[in-house]
Amino acid sequence: MIRPVLTEVGVFLIPFAVYAIFLIATRSGVLASSSWPAHLLGKLVLGSLLLVVISFILLAHFSGAPPDSTYVPAHVENGRLVPGVEK
Repeated sequence: MIRPVLTEVGVFLIPFAVYAIFLIATRSGVLASSSWPAHLLGKLVLGSLLLVVISFILLAHFSGAPPDSTYVPAHVENGRLVPGVEK
């Protein structure tokens, strides 16, 4: 569960990292508050949220079993645990 959460946090941080790299490349002050005005932070947050929503949609669309598959839960056969499978 932690990997999907960290993946989405990473996707959220991409626009901020790209802007920080831009500030470094243009030799502007990365830590200067004048380089991070409120309207720009708002745009970065909106862009980040858009990326996260798109990544959630792609995750739901391209992961998991096919829609017509049947899940057989884990069960015990002859004293051994058999893992669940998609059929």
